[in-house]
Amino acid sequence: MEFSVNLQGKTSHEAILLRQDSELRLLDLMKRCLMSKLKCDREYAAALSAVATQGLKMDRSEEMFGSLVASTWKTMMEGLEDTGKLMKQNTINLETKVLDSLNNLYAEKRKIKKFYQEEYTKIQMQLTNISEEVNRKKLEYQKYLELYKLTRTKFEEYYVKSGRGGRKLDEVRDKYQKACRKLHLTHNEYVLLLCEATEFEKDFRTALLPDLLQHLQNIQEATIYCWKQLLQDITTMSDLTSEKFKKIQNKIENEQAAIKRNEEYTKFTEKFKTSPTEKLDFVFDASLTEDSAVKFLPNQLTVDNLTIDWLRNKMGDLESSIAESEEKRTSLENAIAKSPIINGKASLADPEISCRISMAQVHKEREIEELKCSERKMWKQVELIKSALNELGCEEVPSGCDLSLDNQTFKNDSNEQTPDRHTVAYKKNFGTKKVVNILRKQFRRKSAPSSPTAPPRTKFRRDSSSHSEGAEAVDSWVSITTNKSLVEEEWFHGVLPREEVVRLLVNDGDFLVRETTRNDESQTVLSVCWSGYKHFIVQTTSEGQYRFEGPAFSSIRELILYQCTSGLPVTGRSGAMLIKPIPREIWELNNDDVVLLDKLGRGNFGDVYRAQLKNDKQIYAVKTCRGTLPEDHKKKFLQEARILKQYDHPNIVKFIGICVQKQPIMIVMELVSEGSLLIFLRKHGDNLNESHLMKMCLDVASGMMYLESKNCIHRDLAARNCLIGQNNIVKISDFGMSREEEEYIVSDGMKQIPIKWTAPEALNFGKYTSLCDVWSYGILCWEIFSKGGTPYSGMTNSKARDRIDAGYRMPASPNTPEEMYRLMLRCWEYKPEDRPNFEQIYTVVDTLCKTFG
Repeated sequence: MEFSVNLQGKTSHEAILLRQDSELRLLDLMKRCLMSKLKCDREYAAALSAVATQGLKMDRSEEMFGSLVASTWKTMMEGLEDTGKLMKQNTINLETKVLDSLNNLYAEKRKIKKFYQEEYTKIQMQLTNISEEVNRKKLEYQKYLELYKLTRTKFEEYYVKSGRGGRKLDEVRDKYQKACRKLHLTHNEYVLLLCEATEFEKDFRTALLPDLLQHLQNIQEATIYCWKQLLQDITTMSDLTSEKFKKIQNKIENEQAAIKRNEEYTKFTEKFKTSPTEKLDFVFDASLTEDSAVKFLPNQLTVDNLTIDWLRNKMGDLESSIAESEEKRTSLENAIAKSPIINGKASLADPEISCRISMAQVHKEREIEELKCSERKMWKQVELIKSALNELGCEEVPSGCDLSLDNQTFKNDSNEQTPDRHTVAYKKNFGTKKVVNILRKQFRRKSAPSSPTAPPRTKFRRDSSSHSEGAEAVDSWVSITTNKSLVEEEWFHGVLPREEVVRLLVNDGDFLVRETTRNDESQTVLSVCWSGYKHFIVQTTSEGQYRFEGPAFSSIRELILYQCTSGLPVTGRSGAMLIKPIPREIWELNNDDVVLLDKLGRGNFGDVYRAQLKNDKQIYAVKTCRGTLPEDHKKKFLQEARILKQYDHPNIVKFIGICVQKQPIMIVMELVSEGSLLIFLRKHGDNLNESHLMKMCLDVASGMMYLESKNCIHRDLAARNCLIGQNNIVKISDFGMSREEEEYIVSDGMKQIPIKWTAPEALNFGKYTSLCDVWSYGILCWEIFSKGGTPYSGMTNSKARDRIDAGYRMPASPNTPEEMYRLMLRCWEYKPEDRPNFEQIYTVVDTLCKTFG
């Protein structure tokens, strides 16, 4: 369609202007999107190169000799690297060619619009001016016509009255003649002006405006041609199906096609072929029974009053386990029989589903074989026990088998009173020897290995000096003949909070004793696992004795031992039975074993001290929790210990133990010599070079990679919460806000959240993942390279949060390596999924450390 014919009206003119505005906006949008695409492609190309670099760090050992899968993987990674390089080159071409052309086209379009507006206004103004001139001339014509009529009338009147002479008549005649001449002149001007206006209007319609519109159309179409070329260039340079990409893809597909499962391990098997596994013989060491004090026979079970009940119970447990195993094995065999896998081939068309089903079948077959092995082992043990019991000929215990035991009887200090039915039953059914045997079984405890960095724990546990004279001195048993106080008992856990206690109670019958404070009054509590968790407050009688529902005893120890051996529930309503006492964990230290030295500082929950442990010269750091704090604060205080006790890494502060036997609760940790990383950076930053700072970032990345593998979210990673030790090693500390979850949603508000270190999704939605720690790691690296600077200096928390949401990111500190700042920016990507994980971060920082090292 022709502009010059179809777009001459005013509405068309306005539409042309709107179209030009829209085209300018579209060009601007294309320019901004192209810039964003260039940024994304550059980052994607860099990410592909990083992934390829990481992927090419394959195991070079001989164990992968001849692997087609490894060879294919290498080709895939090289293809990924080539793809990254190709994409990077495409981004350079787009930026240097297309983006510049797009900017030029945008500027040209603005000039075209301006030219059209000016020219259209110019000729429109000419038409308006001549129209207005015609109207003015018409009005002037009318005015002079009226004047002419008036002067003529007066002249005629005077001429009639005065005849042919007189001065007055001459004046009237002059005015009449002037008006006549003026009218004639105006008449001619009006005629000429109409002629001019007619011609201009004709030219306006047939020449000026059509020519302008045709010129505009030609220019518009020329820009469309340029526009099309730009789009084609963008498409060509962004085409992932081009021959270059196809070549990379074909190479990878050829390598994948070469993988054959029956050939993958051929070369490997030939290279590392060995003889079959030699048989191992497990033989009873006969020297163990050579001592004349014992009557044991090699490879034979001993049946006497100490073992017969245990053997019967053991056989019952084994038979029950065998039945469960057989039931589970039958279920798996039935599942395999119903599987769509027939003769090793899937009847399903989808290869992916077929692979999953095939692997699932292999797992089930493997599990069946393991169950069969387990059943064979248990059947052998059952046969051995049955054989030993059958040799008795009856279920009576053979005479002459009693061990020589201390005959001290279990006495109740209140024996002067008439014993109730519970006490009578207790003494009738449980003699001293049997009570000792039962308790030995119940309180037997395996010795836990000590941590190589922690002090020996055993010296804080049992002291043979606490045994009464004549009592049995058995190191790993707790005996009723000792004169221990309640605090010394292994199953007394002090002021450990309820939430920590229930973590230790796993099976029905597990129990322990602890203390709690209610209404400023200390109370002793028995905690039992029995269809859930039950907590019984020990009642005190008016005579100062202790009881639940049964008899009263002079000590809590005697009360607990009675409940263990009587076979009676703690309360009739609960039905809870005491079966297995849960001892203190290996890291639970006695408060009296900690010697506080000098105060190091003050924390959120209490003071921090340098300290020693008795019989240990090493210096530790001890965090204390004020006894006046509410229970929920004590729980938060112990949360750090619960998390730290299971971690062992050189870049995480080491946990030594906790003290909960009495107030104040204490956490014992390694003392890191130089203290806070933030203070160290501010004091000694001028003496640190780029290599030192980069090594600090690597230490933190190493510790966080370890925490990430343990699904631990730190939530408060910052320089203030890291410590620095000898040789400038950095250790992550302060796990008070940490959570052991892949994802943690805050439900109790955002109080005490470090705003400037926290990722946007955590601030906005309360959603924490390990990628939130990645954001904080970027801030921490900024702190390190700024040598203790304050992030978002001069901004309030609210202002910083708003600026971050708007896209602001802190500039690099002076002397920050460009590669390190790029890593910080990747850590500060607004979308969590766009950030690297700590394994990737460690790889990048490790490479940079080697570069700067």
